[in-house]
Amino acid sequence: MSTKVSINRLATRVPGLDEVLGGGLPEFSFNLIAGQPGCGKTTLAHQIMFALATPERPAIYFTVLGEPPLKMLRYQQQFDFFDNAAVNHRIRFVNLSEEAVGGDLDRVLARIVDEVATHNPGLVFVDSFRSVVVANENGNRPATSLQLFVQQLGMLMTSWQATTFLIGEYFNEVDANPVFTVADGLIWLRQSVQRNSMVRKLEIMKMRGQPTLPGLHTFRIDHTGVRLFAPANAVATEVHAVDSIAREGRARLGVPVLDEMLGGGLPRGYSLLVAGPSGSGKSILAASFLAEGVRGGETGVVAAFEQHPNRFRDQTLGNLIASGKVGLIDSRQPDLSIDEILLLILTEVKRLGATRVVLDSLTGFELGLAPTFRADFRESLLGLVTALARAGVTVLMTSELEDRYTDLRFSPYGAAFLTDAIVVQRYIEVDSQLLRVMAVVKVRASGHSNELRQYTIGSGGIEMGATLPDQEGLLGGRPTRKPLSDVPAGPVDAD
Repeated sequence: MSTKVSINRLATRVPGLDEVLGGGLPEFSFNLIAGQPGCGKTTLAHQIMFALATPERPAIYFTVLGEPPLKMLRYQQQFDFFDNAAVNHRIRFVNLSEEAVGGDLDRVLARIVDEVATHNPGLVFVDSFRSVVVANENGNRPATSLQLFVQQLGMLMTSWQATTFLIGEYFNEVDANPVFTVADGLIWLRQSVQRNSMVRKLEIMKMRGQPTLPGLHTFRIDHTGVRLFAPANAVATEVHAVDSIAREGRARLGVPVLDEMLGGGLPRGYSLLVAGPSGSGKSILAASFLAEGVRGGETGVVAAFEQHPNRFRDQTLGNLIASGKVGLIDSRQPDLSIDEILLLILTEVKRLGATRVVLDSLTGFELGLAPTFRADFRESLLGLVTALARAGVTVLMTSELEDRYTDLRFSPYGAAFLTDAIVVQRYIEVDSQLLRVMAVVKVRASGHSNELRQYTIGSGGIEMGATLPDQEGLLGGRPTRKPLSDVPAGPVDAD
C-alpha cells in the first residue's frame, strides 16, 4: 500500500502571493522568478527571503552582477521588510561575478556547491541567473552545457533539501529554454506604461504539485515591498463573523419615508444603486446610510473617489470618520485596479467589523482606474459586489447620471443588473421651478413602493415630500402622459 508524499508549503508573507500560489511555495522546489528589467524581480526575491529565512533555515543569496552586492543592498534597505540584523547571520550574500565572467559554468556550479556544503542553507537565490546564460553564450560554449548546468543545479539543490530561486531577465516566455523545463515553479512579472500609469502584473505560469490561480494579477511596489492583489473571486468568503441578527432584517437608510418606500429598509446583504445627476443628493444619502448604521451600533466603510476627506470636516460623515466609527478609503493613485480597491475595502471591513460599505461614486471609481482596467470595468465591478456580498456587508453605490430627462438608464456601465435594489433621483421642471424627485425602481424579492416623491435637501439632510399628483411622465421631465414603464407596477420584484 503506497502513501502520498506530503509537501510542506512555505508562507511567503508577501501580501496576496500565497493566495495566488494556492497556499504558499512548495518546500525544496526549484523556482524561476522572471521578467523584464525593473519589474520587481529582485525586490520580490528579497521579500520572500527575509520572510522565510530563520536560524534553522538560513539563506544564501548569490549575486552574478557587475556591481558589488553592497550597492544592491543599499536600495533594498529602503523597504520595510529588510532586516539588517539578519545579514551575515541567517542571510548571507555571495558574489559570483568573478566565476561567471568567463562563462565557465563548471566553475560557477563548483562555487555554489562549495558555499551550500559549507553553510547548509535551506534557501538559495541566484540573481541574476540571466548573467550566467549570457556569459555562457559569450564564451562560445555549447547550449547543451547550459542545460546540463541547470539540471545539475536543480538536482543538487533538491538533494541538499534547499528551496531554490533563480532570478533572471527574460522578455519572451514562449522561447525554448532549459530553465523553463527544469523549474518546478515559474513566476513571471510584467510591467507596462499606459499614459501616466505604471501597470504591473504577475502570473504563476507553472507550480508543480498544486493548483494556482490562473491569469494576470496586478501588484504594486511601495515602501512595504511587493503587494499582490488577488482577484475578487479568490478573496475569503467570510472576512469577519457576521452574527445571525446582522444578517436578518433590514438596514435603514436614515430617511424614514424612503425606508418605507423600500419596504422597511434595504434587506441586509443587499447592494443598492443610487443613481442621479450632479447635485441630486447621492452622497448625502450615502452619508445618511452610514450614520444610521452607527446609531444602531454598526460600523461602516466609505470608499470616496470624488470628495477629498478634508471636505468631510464639520459634516456628519467627517465626524464619523474622525471618531473611528467609519473607515475611509481614499486612494488616489493613477493606476488603481478593482482588485486593489477590494483588498483595501475588505481590510477596513475586517478591522472595524463593518457591516455597511459605500462606494461613492462609480463614476469617480472608473476614472481612477488605470486605462487597462477600464475595458473590463463591468465584469470586475460584478466580482467586487459579489465578494462584498459574501463578506456579509450591505453595499450602497452611487452613480452619476447625465440628466437627459427622457433617458431612464440607471448607470452608464449597464450595472443595474448586478445590484439588488435601485433608487433613482431626477430633476423635473414644474411651473418654471426645478424640483427633485425620487423613486424606488426595484428591490429584489421584496415589496416596495412605486410612488414618485418630491424631496428637498436641507440642513438635516434629505427630507421626503408628498407623492406627486400626476406621476405619468414626470420622471422624464414635463408631463407627457407616457407610462413610467421603468418603475415596476407590482409590489414585489421577481428577479
